[in-house]
Amino acid sequence: MLKQRVITALVLLAILLPALFYSSPIPFWALTLVLIAAGAWEWGRLNTVGNIASFVLSAVCVGACGVSWYAGWLEEPLLLFWLVAGIAWVLAGGWLLRSGVNGWPRIPKILRLAGGLVALWMAWLAIGQARVVGIEFLLSILALVWVADIFAYFSGRALGGRFSKGKLAPSISPGKSWEGVWGGMAGVIILSLVWMAMGGESFYRQLSQRHGVALMLLAVLFLAAMSVVGDLVESLIKRSAGVKDSSGLLPGHGGVLDRVDALLPTLPLAMMLASL
Repeated sequence: MLKQRVITALVLLAILLPALFYSSPIPFWALTLVLIAAGAWEWGRLNTVGNIASFVLSAVCVGACGVSWYAGWLEEPLLLFWLVAGIAWVLAGGWLLRSGVNGWPRIPKILRLAGGLVALWMAWLAIGQARVVGIEFLLSILALVWVADIFAYFSGRALGGRFSKGKLAPSISPGKSWEGVWGGMAGVIILSLVWMAMGGESFYRQLSQRHGVALMLLAVLFLAAMSVVGDLVESLIKRSAGVKDSSGLLPGHGGVLDRVDALLPTLPLAMMLASL
């Protein structure tokens, strides 16, 4: 399993990094669009619509992204759009977690399918716009999610259950602890302060220059919390569907949605905060 994970990660990096660092953002937009299309296909299968219908959903998602690309939205300020997207993620994420695993099947299937496609479309727009702002800007947002996940994993393993009596969400993801969440938040604070000290044009530097360090730290804590929400929402949906992974497209890693679940809310919310 570990060997598969390493090989898959190396192959993905070999494809993604040249596209990311290319002088034009177009190859990166195209490559991430392929990944979003795969995520839309997985979304259809998680909601049991069949293979053909899942491919149709994927095509619809690609079409929506393509129209946005053609309209020039990737290079235009979209403050109102990101405000609506951010508020929608906070409200919908909280409501879904409150409803729990049993609440998911009670949502009409058409709403579930449409909601997933909208979330994928918004994430693609956000990552595309972030790449336009700058490579370092985008990497600093991605690193926030990765660091939160890594610190949460090791904090949870080392300290889970020592300071809190209950699990974070036992009916959704029994392995996650409050200590893991706190460790992840400590990790993103360290990351943001270290990155700011190094200079550059990161997401953290932009926020601190506009709103001060204190508000920047509150923002990164908020994003870390929402990355946990994205992770838990996908776990809730997989548990409702009775599957461990969203697919087997990425050997050793599961599916595309398994790798981007925490990014789905974080990317639009980061663009909202950067646009204010």
